[in-house]
Amino acid sequence: MTLRIDPDHRRFRDIVRGKIKQDLRKYISNGELIGRKGRERVSIPLPQIKIPRFRFGSRDKGGVSQGPGQVGDAVGPGKPGDQPGAGKAGDQEGDHTLEVELSLNELAEIMGEELKLPRIEPRGKERIITQKDRYVGIRRTGPESLRHFKRTFRQALRREVAQGTYNAGQPIIVPIREDKRFRSWKTIPLPQSNAVMIFIMDVSGSMGDEQKEIVRTESFWIDTWLRSQYDGLETRYIIHDAGAKEVDHDTFFTTRESGGTMISSAYKLCAKMIEDEYPSTEWNVYPFHFSDGDNWSVDDTTICVDILKKQILPRVNLFCYGQVESPYGSGQFIKDLREQFRDQETVITSEIKNKEGIMDSIREFLGTGK
Repeated sequence: MTLRIDPDHRRFRDIVRGKIKQDLRKYISNGELIGRKGRERVSIPLPQIKIPRFRFGSRDKGGVSQGPGQVGDAVGPGKPGDQPGAGKAGDQEGDHTLEVELSLNELAEIMGEELKLPRIEPRGKERIITQKDRYVGIRRTGPESLRHFKRTFRQALRREVAQGTYNAGQPIIVPIREDKRFRSWKTIPLPQSNAVMIFIMDVSGSMGDEQKEIVRTESFWIDTWLRSQYDGLETRYIIHDAGAKEVDHDTFFTTRESGGTMISSAYKLCAKMIEDEYPSTEWNVYPFHFSDGDNWSVDDTTICVDILKKQILPRVNLFCYGQVESPYGSGQFIKDLREQFRDQETVITSEIKNKEGIMDSIREFLGTGK
């Protein structure tokens, strides 16, 4: 039976989804959501949502459609001075913010609808399944190795008490065959990780805090979308300046380093990681590299192109390069990639000038559906 409140609840959820879609660009460009992210859900601050309803006005204000005003004017009392803090104390309520919790899958669905992202088409084995035995109950038959001692003892005690043979002075309980209880199990399929994202970030001296924040925010939304497309997803992190190393999540987003830039060091580490741990027949691999486009030399760029052609691109679904605009970076690397891979569908490049450009960059990266 459907409760009367269910249609109202669905209607409210639709209103919330509409409001989030309307302001999606603001949410995507704002790193605040990352701080509100839980394990499964994320809190989104929304202006107070009021369901439309009729309100009775004062009797001394005339009838319907009477009084001063022009088409398009807001209905209701205005705010004195239209400035925060302006005017005298009043007796009216102010605007309040409502926090709404959404699952990460719901958030990914909203983003996919708004950005018109296609579903991912996996390569290799779409799903890797293992089996696991889980104990789910108790039954009367089974092997002695699965006998449940407490349940068996309790049943034997209950039987002796019911038969009047229990001796409290000499409490010896001897279970018989009918008393024995055994654990029962069920074999369930377990989806394992079948996709991996490898985030690579330039942490050289030319990458400032603002550029790293852009990478952090865009990585969150890319991660949210890809997790909605795969049952399991692993994430690896590589940072580089003149050398490259693998780090954990927190280090990736908080590292402040300086020095030169040799992008080939990161590509070599990425290629080795894929070759050793993620065969293309079983894994869907997505490297995302973010940099300001400043590389040590033309020779190192030539090495990067060679590694991409021979070692990385044959093994990945998609290779994405995002170039964050920096006042200190030359911005040359994206031009070299576009020149070398202009006809390569698995290479996507994107220029990110500021936080407002994150949404367009995500659309460029994920809009291919690969």
